[in-house]
Amino acid sequence: MNIGIFIYDKAEVLDIGGPFEVFSVAKRLVEETWNIFTISDAKHTIYARGNLPIVPHYSISNHPPLDILCVVGGEHFAMLDNERVLRWLRHCNDTTSITCSVCTGAFILAAADVYKAMPVTTHWEDQESLQTMFPQLDVVRNKRWVHHGKYISSGGISAGIDMSLYVVSTLSGLDAARAVARQMEYDWHYLGE
Repeated sequence: MNIGIFIYDKAEVLDIGGPFEVFSVAKRLVEETWNIFTISDAKHTIYARGNLPIVPHYSISNHPPLDILCVVGGEHFAMLDNERVLRWLRHCNDTTSITCSVCTGAFILAAADVYKAMPVTTHWEDQESLQTMFPQLDVVRNKRWVHHGKYISSGGISAGIDMSLYVVSTLSGLDAARAVARQMEYDWHYLGE
């Protein structure tokens, strides 16, 4: 299974690292044959929030086929007008079994017309803006993550870890997700959606 995490300049560090760590620990503990990697618009160093340099594994033009696509949040505004990225997201979504977002990654998937007329969530601070910009969405408040069909969206930062553990629970079982949380010393309580 190929799990691709889409990153870009000024993405939130924990939005990237949280899901990456959850899936990597799950791969090790549950002995899943998962390939976890990062993807950016072009294969060059991106600078996440706080100016942390990250070298992506792939670009949007040379990555393996995706089973799971995760779009992270951060200062996302440049991505909303990047037609090359939006086209790529639509194309990937055609074949993924799970498409998910952390935080303001929901804006990017909505701009790509991947999230449409469905319940979604994002960081509490951005929920009103998401609803205003994309009125066809049903923006859910007071939920760490929202699951609708193959789409899963989460609130910000630590909520992305919660959502990623939920993804592990759907793929490998609740006991596996709890084992990953314990290994990470992360206080995760499966609360449903």
